[in-house]
Amino acid sequence: MERIVEYIWIDGQEPTKKLRSKARVLRDDHKVLGLLNIPIWTFDGSSTSQAITGSSDCFLKPVCKFPDPIRGEPHVLALCEVLNSDRSPHPSNTRAHLVATEECLKHEEALFGIEQEYTLYDTNGGRPYRWPEERTAFPRPQGPYYCGVGSDEVYGRELVEAHLKACLKAGLMIAGINAEVMPAQWEFQVGPLPPSAVADQLWLARWLLYRLGEDFGISAKLSPKPIDGDWNGAGAHTNFSTKGMRDPGGIKVIEQACAKLEAFHKEHMRVYGAENERRLTGKHETCDINTFRWGKSNRGASIRIPLHVVEASCGYLEDRRPAANMDPYEVCRALLETVCGNGFKG
Repeated sequence: MERIVEYIWIDGQEPTKKLRSKARVLRDDHKVLGLLNIPIWTFDGSSTSQAITGSSDCFLKPVCKFPDPIRGEPHVLALCEVLNSDRSPHPSNTRAHLVATEECLKHEEALFGIEQEYTLYDTNGGRPYRWPEERTAFPRPQGPYYCGVGSDEVYGRELVEAHLKACLKAGLMIAGINAEVMPAQWEFQVGPLPPSAVADQLWLARWLLYRLGEDFGISAKLSPKPIDGDWNGAGAHTNFSTKGMRDPGGIKVIEQACAKLEAFHKEHMRVYGAENERRLTGKHETCDINTFRWGKSNRGASIRIPLHVVEASCGYLEDRRPAANMDPYEVCRALLETVCGNGFKG
């Protein structure tokens, strides 16, 4: 039987990493293609900012697989970790660090849900999708677009719906979608899931969004501030809980976690996304990047405790600081090590 495996990995570009992928045809007699049946492969790391030309081979180690919703059965998508030539984790491999932290703190039973905001652009990526070239003709100020309906308020729904269906077909734990406060700006949510699983699935959901965008002639981007001026930025609000937070009376554990997060605010900002200072200005539902504040039902805080959590006296917290282009492996590790470990050093 012939199966196509799309090997997907995260490159070494800075300050914002990108996704790469290539396809391999496997010919075997296995009725079910298990993860262990997908061989480790190599790629040219000198073309992805992960090696030098004179020693360019890096390894791709599949770490999770999902049905390929684009090619269909029996083909699969395989998310991979990048390894050095000696099979050790590559410096760009932030997943390996999260997995180690997750294993040490597994007794906390941590769960994450990530709200991924993004902006759709025209084919060449020069301006938001369906936005005019002249600023004087830009859409009217934000207000009617959030969760809007109608072609005068919502741009790009055709890609967004195709993406939702593809994520569901692939078996990703996507929780929902909605139009955001700026035309051509959207959000999807992944989780709740354990740390490495939610990060894996967020990266795969991003890959599917970019790949399907090719078919629609639409480019999705994760810029924290897509348009200067009186428009919201784009974030990746991260919902986080431990078993102690979810247990009855867990609100006290949540409040203690907020105090720990405040102590490591500067360290978190180093891994919460590139150009985040353009988004975290203290305006447009954000707290200033140099200020840490937590509050109940406060969307202008660094950490928001949702109203239903306050009423139930247990649940989770929402970290509103991560930018849309953040690396979920790093954000999940920062929260785990800060709240459940000995603090986050980066």
